[in-house]
Order: sequence, then structure tokens, then C-alpha cells
Amino acid sequence: MAGLLKKTNSPNNAVYGGLGGWLMLPAWAVIGIFLVLPVLMMLVYSFLTKEFRGGVIWEFSMAAYDQFFFDRGLFGDDPPVIEWTYITIFWRSIWQAALATFFCLIIGFPTAWFIATRAGKNRSVWLFLITIPYWVNLLIRTISMKFLIRDTGPLNEWLIASGLISEPIHMINTNFAVQLGLFYSYLPFMVLPIYASVERYNFALSEAAADLYASRWTTLRRIILPTVRPGIIAGCILVFVPSLGAFLAPDLLGGAKNFMIGSLIEEQFKGNAGNWPFGAAASMILLSMVLIVLTFYARAQGKEGAR
Repeated sequence: MAGLLKKTNSPNNAVYGGLGGWLMLPAWAVIGIFLVLPVLMMLVYSFLTKEFRGGVIWEFSMAAYDQFFFDRGLFGDDPPVIEWTYITIFWRSIWQAALATFFCLIIGFPTAWFIATRAGKNRSVWLFLITIPYWVNLLIRTISMKFLIRDTGPLNEWLIASGLISEPIHMINTNFAVQLGLFYSYLPFMVLPIYASVERYNFALSEAAADLYASRWTTLRRIILPTVRPGIIAGCILVFVPSLGAFLAPDLLGGAKNFMIGSLIEEQFKGNAGNWPFGAAASMILLSMVLIVLTFYARAQGKEGAR
């Protein structure tokens, strides 16, 4: 009886009259139609066979995955040899995304700390400045970056005019340009979650550590970082995952020699001559990588919650 009264008198039942579960149907429908269904379609296409003139043949095989990892010669009848081309592209994507995450963390943490320690009005201004770049489409921002760092761009012209260099520094179509594009694109994704954690931080803990003669480095390492770690982890994931599948920055700033996995996937779905099964297989491999990262994060959060 007590359990029935507790269920009846719960806030959700009082507000929604027992319809709380039904109100989730629109959200589940959106997730199912726009997330689960496309992923399942990619999974099915990854096991289909490519038609010679483009398109697919509805014959299930592992040929697309085999093509990603092995080279069997021009006619496909040679002994399998590891296909380092696609593996190298995948590895390049991982370390570029990891490097972008590292630089975003190095710059994003002090930026978030600075914003969170400002007065209320000034804090709103700084948050406004952080979000301004997202008022402009990512494609336009990436193209603007390309014009900025090209050999005859404003950056090189300013360096030459100031006497710091005598000839332009070649930055376009390099790993540096790709890294700069990723950093510029996803830095706010690191700043905002860390800011949210720092904003909830109890600064009395730092004062107590100072009263106990703890150095600033000790306070940062033993008190601040463990406290704001959820924001740091969330920021790292929000930067690493989209950086891993990015294709605008590699395409526009990196060129053909700096392909990343997102660029490879995009190329497979262009025109009628694209290899859709191979693109779908590369997409599923990328998705598996992302799920591995999210699984480690979920386990870490679960252990942290158990403590």
C-alpha cells in the first residue's frame, strides 16, 4: 500500500498523470529514425558488393572490410598483403585528433578557468565571445582560415612586413594546417564543459590548501584537477570524436597528402563511381573506434560514481 501511495504521489505522476513514459516517444522516434536507422543502413551496405560501374550488388560479402585491411593485387587473386595505405590514413586520423584534443586542453583549461573566475557581467561577455565563431558555418570558417595562412595571405604578408621572415612560410597542404583547422574548429567544445565544471568548483578548497602550505602546483594537481575532471573528460571526448571524423579541414587545408578517415569516407560516396560498400565499411570502423572511446569513458564514470 505504501509503495502504491509513493508511486501515485510521485512528482512525475502529479504533473503528467502517469503519461511520463509516453512523452518520451517523440524523442525515441527521432533517435530511431535519424540515428539508429542510418547506422543500420551503413552496416548493411558495408556487407554488400560494389558494382563495377558504380552502385551496389545485393550480394553479401566481407569484401569491403577485406579491402580496408588487405591488398590482394589488381585482380584480387594474389596472396593477401596488409594494406598500409588505409591503415596509415586511419592512424593519421587518430593522432591528429589526439593532438587537436591535447592543444585544445592546454589552451581551453586556462581559458575556462579565466572565464569562470570573472564577475557575472564580464563572464557573460567572455562566453559570448567564445560562441561567436559558431554563428558562421564551419565551411566558411575553414575557407577563411585557408586564405589567412596561404603563402600570399595576410599572415605571411604581416610577418614579411614586420621583418620577422624574408619569404613566405608554406603552411597550406601540411599537417600543421590540418591541426590548426581542427584546433580552431573545436576549441569551444573544450572550453564550455570545463567552464561548467570550474563554475561549480568550491574555491574554499584552494584557500584551505593554501592555509596548509600547499604549493599552487600541488593544489592544481591534488584538488582542482580531480574536482573538474568530469568537465575535462567531457571536453576531450567532444573534441576527439568530431576531430577523428573531420573532413573539411583535411580537404581544404591538408590536401591529398594529409587525408584523414573522414575524407576517405566522403570520397567513397561522391558520384556514381564511388565505392559505397567500402565507404560504409570505413564508416563502421570509425564508429567502432568512437564506441570504444565512449565505452572507456562510461566505465571510468561508473567507477567514479561507485567511489
